[in-house]
Amino acid sequence: MKLWLAFEDTPAAPSPEWSVGLSRNWSVSLLCAFLLLLVFSVYRPALSSGFINYDDEIYVTANPRVQAGITGDGLAWAFAQVHGEQTYWHPLTWVSHMLDCQLYGLKPWGHHLTNVLLHAVNTLLVFFVFMRMTGAFWRCAVLAALFSVHPLQVDTVAWVAERKNLLSTLFWLLTIWAYVRYGERPALGRYALVLLLFVLGLMCKPVLVTLPFVLMLLDYWPLRRFQPTALERQFSTLGRLLGEKVPLFLLAAASSVLTVMAHRSLGLLEVSPGIALDHRIENALVSYLRYLGNTVWPTKLAIFYPYPNAWPLWEVLLSILLLCAVSLAAVSLRRSRPWLLVGWLWFLGVLVPFIGLVQAGAQAMADRFMYVPLLGLLIMIVWGAFDLAIRWRGHILVLFAAAVVVIMFGATLAHRQTGYWKNSELLFRHAVLVTENNALAHNNLGAALLSNGRPAAAAAQFQMALQTKPDNIDLLNNLACAFQKQGFANEALLHLQRALALNPSRADTHNNLGSLWLQTGRAEEGIAQYQEALRLKPDHAQAHANLGAALLQQQRIDEAIVHLRLATKLAPDDTSAHRNLGAALARTGQLDEALFEFQQVLRLAPADAPTLCTVGIMLGKRGRLDEAITHLAEAIRLQPENAEARCNLGITLGKQGRLDPAIAHLTEAIRLQPENAEAQCSLGVLLGMKGHLDEAISHLQEAVRLKPGYVDAQNNLRTALDLKAPSASQPHNPLGP
Repeated sequence: MKLWLAFEDTPAAPSPEWSVGLSRNWSVSLLCAFLLLLVFSVYRPALSSGFINYDDEIYVTANPRVQAGITGDGLAWAFAQVHGEQTYWHPLTWVSHMLDCQLYGLKPWGHHLTNVLLHAVNTLLVFFVFMRMTGAFWRCAVLAALFSVHPLQVDTVAWVAERKNLLSTLFWLLTIWAYVRYGERPALGRYALVLLLFVLGLMCKPVLVTLPFVLMLLDYWPLRRFQPTALERQFSTLGRLLGEKVPLFLLAAASSVLTVMAHRSLGLLEVSPGIALDHRIENALVSYLRYLGNTVWPTKLAIFYPYPNAWPLWEVLLSILLLCAVSLAAVSLRRSRPWLLVGWLWFLGVLVPFIGLVQAGAQAMADRFMYVPLLGLLIMIVWGAFDLAIRWRGHILVLFAAAVVVIMFGATLAHRQTGYWKNSELLFRHAVLVTENNALAHNNLGAALLSNGRPAAAAAQFQMALQTKPDNIDLLNNLACAFQKQGFANEALLHLQRALALNPSRADTHNNLGSLWLQTGRAEEGIAQYQEALRLKPDHAQAHANLGAALLQQQRIDEAIVHLRLATKLAPDDTSAHRNLGAALARTGQLDEALFEFQQVLRLAPADAPTLCTVGIMLGKRGRLDEAITHLAEAIRLQPENAEARCNLGITLGKQGRLDPAIAHLTEAIRLQPENAEAQCSLGVLLGMKGHLDEAISHLQEAVRLKPGYVDAQNNLRTALDLKAPSASQPHNPLGP
């Protein structure tokens, strides 16, 4: 059944091109295999990359709802919140991250694998969708290959937080595919599928608001549903096309309203309140030119491009001149080369939400914004190259060779660019090298260095960032933390006081000041600062963790447990909070719960030798000797000089009657830590059980000397002395721990 607003459709005729078509399934299969191989070869370094310290924490690493996997509470949160978590409404994106956590936990390779797979699917869809519209096999193949390997795509593929870009593009292409089917044979069911896929795309990222306009372009070329003929027929056909897309425009408008509401409620539209409209227009014009430059020569790409103070007038004028020249050329050639106009308007139009006329964020431009707009430029390049080549003899060979060279060049650059995403330090160090006055890059590089235990190098980066943004509270806080970790308390206090003067209501600043007071021995003042941070921001996970640790030190165990429980709930990957909560619970005799918390530490940090030792000791006390031995042995493997682990492994082996290895571990424990009274006592007991009474007495005497009130050592010493006495006539108790 046809929709009332449907009209006659004219399917696109296959382009005059050397004979390869979809009917030749082997050609399509080989091409798909090549495209998949290309994608995985280029983005293989992403699979060994970690999370980064820019937005990944919002989407995964510091988001307990996402880390919980697919849950009813998580789904309700994802769909009900207008702005989710510091961003706009995109519930399907949240669900995809939840699913990854369900499958892979916090193992970065799994999250990166999903991104690479989605990019591979998008690449195949580019081929199939454009092949269906144009019938131009080789041009569509080159288009898909260039789309897959262009270095501008690396941000979207290698950045876990950019899952929304990949998912929305998936539905962008599927919506076009459904629209082409609808155009071939209009029917209500086919139109409903277009609407459904469009809505799903909007639920991944509101970038699809421009898709109805792109469908209008595709109606002109290559679908040829609208062609300039008689004026009356033009208006009639155009009216039908617009009427056909009214539901899509309404959905796009609703999504735009939701996005603006989310940005406004989060303050994202006020990130750069001092940027005047004329400056934003200038930046938009120059950014279009910069995007064109990065498309043609993508060699100095960065995760973040800072907003300039001002653009030189000549750059603004050059941008206007170039944009006008290409636009005029595209319009004048619209009849003979319609792909030129469609590709150019695709590029210009799809970038409009990101070009900065309504500034959301501090970036001047971003490579990730080009993931879909790039297709417009690639259409112009591929169809333009074919148009030029057919005028030459031997054009097939020339065009093929050129395509191979360009694809391999792009693949090489993209592979190298992907390598920079291995970790935050490498990524932002590269950004610092290829950009200027990049405060955000210096800040995030400093944060990476700080987390890697290099506070002096981190402080240098924060200071360079402050040269660009001297009143940035985050930078002042970060620099204070770097100074604090170096033991420079006065310098840290100076920067925290400056941050408080700029904004006394920042919870982070109070939290950091609390840590400084704790470090300098002013515990009560530190606790007061943590409490103030929580008054300002009750869900501040780090403040709860720090306050819990401080209360634990003061033996206020019950209060500490309350805050540490909240900290682990708000930040499930905070190993320190889990460890402190385990210690607090153990002190109150809640051993099973304490063991669970220490096991959470091991889930997050399997190579944490001290925690392995603690868990081993607790398992031993619970009678789970085999498990205890496994944990203690692993702790020793990771940390061979861990005297506590060796002591307890020796004790546990002794309980199993494995005296020789037990004696060996206890002997080594005493070598590492001669003042360990428990090791001395235990070794004495085991030596006594082996009949080596002189050695046993020596170690038991040393245990009593080290710990005069050590009852077990005293009792076993008396027993050993009695056994050694030649006049002993009474039966004696055997040596025992």
